[in-house]
Amino acid sequence: MHPELRLFVQRWLGTVALALVPVVFTAFVSLPVALERHPGEPPALHAQHMT
Repeated sequence: MHPELRLFVQRWLGTVALALVPVVFTAFVSLPVALERHPGEPPALHAQHMT
């Protein structure tokens, strides 16, 4: 592989990975914490509406 192409691919993959970090954090950490459950689980019987 050409050295400049290799550098371009490495930088591009690094940029994509850094852009996905906030998305993954929001989806898999923040949302379950805010919902107080995992999105696939049924809500608890004592759960209150958010409003």
